[in-house]
Amino acid sequence: MTNEPLPFPRRHARTQRFTSGAPRAFTVSPDGSRVVFLRSSSGTDRANRLWVLDVAENAERPAADPATLLAGAEERLPAAERARRERSREGGAGIVGYATDTAVELASFTLSGRLFTAELRAGTARELRVPGPVIDPRPSPDGRLVAYVARGALRVVGAGGEDDRALAEPEAAGAGRVSYGLAEFVAAEEMGRSRGFWWSPQSDRLLVARVDDGPVQDWWIADPARPQDEPRRVPYPAAGTPNADVRLFVVGLDGGRTEVSWDRARYPYLARVHWSEAGAPLILVQARDQRSQLFLAVDADSGSTRMVHADEDRVWLDLFPGVPCWSPGGQLVRIADEGGARVLAFGERPLTGSQLHVRAVLDVSADDVLVAASAGETAALPEIGDVHVYRVNELGVERLSEQPGVHSAVRAGGVTVLVSSVPDRPGTQVRVLRGAKKPTTILSYAEDPGLSPRVTLTQGGARKIPCAVLMPADYDGDTPLPVLMDPYGGPHGPRVVAAHNAHLTSQWFADQGFAVVVADGRGTPGRSPAWEKAIRDDFTLALDDQVEALHALAERFPLDLSRVAVRGWSFGGWLAALAVLRRPDVFHAGIAGAPVADWRLYDTHYTERYLGDPAANPAAYAGSSLVTDEGLSAPAEPHRPLMIVHGLADDNVVVAHALRLSSALLAAGRPHEVLPLSGVTHMTPQETVAENLLLLQVDFLKRSLGAS
Repeated sequence: MTNEPLPFPRRHARTQRFTSGAPRAFTVSPDGSRVVFLRSSSGTDRANRLWVLDVAENAERPAADPATLLAGAEERLPAAERARRERSREGGAGIVGYATDTAVELASFTLSGRLFTAELRAGTARELRVPGPVIDPRPSPDGRLVAYVARGALRVVGAGGEDDRALAEPEAAGAGRVSYGLAEFVAAEEMGRSRGFWWSPQSDRLLVARVDDGPVQDWWIADPARPQDEPRRVPYPAAGTPNADVRLFVVGLDGGRTEVSWDRARYPYLARVHWSEAGAPLILVQARDQRSQLFLAVDADSGSTRMVHADEDRVWLDLFPGVPCWSPGGQLVRIADEGGARVLAFGERPLTGSQLHVRAVLDVSADDVLVAASAGETAALPEIGDVHVYRVNELGVERLSEQPGVHSAVRAGGVTVLVSSVPDRPGTQVRVLRGAKKPTTILSYAEDPGLSPRVTLTQGGARKIPCAVLMPADYDGDTPLPVLMDPYGGPHGPRVVAAHNAHLTSQWFADQGFAVVVADGRGTPGRSPAWEKAIRDDFTLALDDQVEALHALAERFPLDLSRVAVRGWSFGGWLAALAVLRRPDVFHAGIAGAPVADWRLYDTHYTERYLGDPAANPAAYAGSSLVTDEGLSAPAEPHRPLMIVHGLADDNVVVAHALRLSSALLAAGRPHEVLPLSGVTHMTPQETVAENLLLLQVDFLKRSLGAS
């Protein structure tokens, strides 16, 4: 018997990409005495427990253990919970999310569709017997009640399990199509709004979203490997088709309701909701073309709204984490694109300039605003791949994070939890900062990958495209290597980051004998508004930047340009297929995972933001798609090897994309490989699937490029 370590692909899959065992989802109590978080028991355990750190004693203790609460039974996820996890790309198990009261003394969460609460001071947990399956339970701010959603109805129950009742139920005529208290598909998938109800600070009423997906076209997703199972209905709002009808109500604890009024015809998207003691309920609503939006204050008694601020942009308006919100003094806090920069705005005044590119608001206090930001266009240094935490107020800007890396934070009660991923250390480090006191660390049980990326962060080409170049660990420094481009390359997905684990898979591919290049071209976030918005009406600019980066880096690195492959997933999969179809003079093989083949088949909020309405802008859709009704879109010669990988259960980029691409390739006489993944969604969390996907890709690349 030997104790040889498992190969990287197996360990990468078994550890959920080395994230299992890492602490996450932090909440700090307002008095600064407790930090609540999730963490599994080891680097191979997917089931998260709820933990509490006593800050003064620097002592951790579990507050809720799924194995105990379920008495050892296997967790069974209701369909609605599986859908929520798919939207958030949640691959963990056990307690994957929780909510607390204002004092952070009571937490609520679900397991197997059942409702549980935990007393965070005492460290005890219990089940509340209520109708299920339960979705998204949230304690009232005063901790007396818990609101939750079950079978499309918003319900409330006493924190002790008493007096369970429905506050808002779907009308009989809307059964199966109407829900109260849940986010609609595009809100959860594209807007970053995963919830559909919000407590008032006084715990006496709630703002509740009513979603009617009756107008949305139904798509049906079947598992061909299980022909005995009925197809699953998925209301999917493809570009140019109707969205769900979303309304907002103020709902009292007696079930009385008042509808919130705004021009829903002009501004149909309910993008953000904020309700705090600092002011009236605040909502952000967007026009369908996302070029105008309103910040509205809500009169909770009458449902009327008044405009606090309006934004317009000729390209599009982005949504950002943590905003809009009120400051404790009642000022509107938002992130805005002004003067070519992405700035923090306090009231009507920008507090930052073009030196910073603000990405999120993390906390707002009476003294300052805590933000996450990367280097802006006029920064002294490009700080490639860095995201830092800053304190901002009228007096200036102060950086809290020190090392190069990707940092974020949670703050309350004079305590800051700083979460850091850096290039020279595996995983994340979590430090608890308390003014001048010595920082403490929250332990991580994540496994060491046993692999250290040999990465160079640099810029390529005239546009100074952010790039990461990875060489084999045993590379001699002289021999030109076949190249693997490994991008995402599009909106929301930066890949060139100053963090160790972000480059593990790329390094593994490099160790198979490739020079791996990752390039974040136009359209990727983190640099400037103009950089992100350059792709309006033309996604193919992302391909132009991959080519520019490749050729520029070849002047400085030993890249064999006669053997270049490209791989990617989702937008990256589309980019990989586009590369071999449109630029076979540059790319000699491609692996397209879950590619969007026809942008008319992707959702409204995402696709219309970038390409507009398909009826009004058909040329943009045809030019950016891999296939049209006539077949392949603008293919070039010669034909290059292409592997298409797609999960048959994917409800985000449905498998119709891969099938239409394959059919068009076949009609054009172009050989290709298709790898269908039965039962797999847009994620690939299954251990054997994730492991073998890496091995099969390496085999394809070596066959296609003639690499040894």
